[in-house]
Amino acid sequence: MSLHGDAVAVLSAWAAPTPGEEALRTEFLDHLRSHDDAMSRECVPGHLTATTAVLSHDGSQVLLTLHPKARMWLPMGGHCEISDMSLADAALREAWEESGISGLELLPGPLAVDKHVVWCHPPHSWHLDIEYAAVAPPGATAVISDESLDLRWFPVDGIPELSDDATRRLAARGQAALSSATRALG
Repeated sequence: MSLHGDAVAVLSAWAAPTPGEEALRTEFLDHLRSHDDAMSRECVPGHLTATTAVLSHDGSQVLLTLHPKARMWLPMGGHCEISDMSLADAALREAWEESGISGLELLPGPLAVDKHVVWCHPPHSWHLDIEYAAVAPPGATAVISDESLDLRWFPVDGIPELSDDATRRLAARGQAALSSATRALG
């Protein structure tokens, strides 16, 4: 299956947890049907992207990057690449590239969707963001990449003001998904 086909399948099967996200899910599927290149950063007026909240092994903290363009603390994420076989692959790749942490385990997802303005195509375009969470192994050390001004762990319930509600929502949903998975295993 192609990355485009995977995105259609993932979004078609996903049960959006809020009416607003259901509207976005439908909008994203319409965009995929209308644009064969919807997974490519060259797609105007917008394209699908993958974001991942990287959680500490116990789920108490989330790793955020100080994004150089947005100047905000955000989860790892970005454009899909030709080599990505699925949205989940793109989410995990972005998390690893931007955190430097090996051994991340992606939680079942997606956990959320979000749409935000970016400047890929002046004066602006949209990122149609599919959001996941991943768990870092115990003792994981993050390494700042060229795509970040800084990289820090924050308590999930203590994300700084210089962030956004989508980041807080994703971190909380990731923490809940990890807690649920841990209970199911033990």
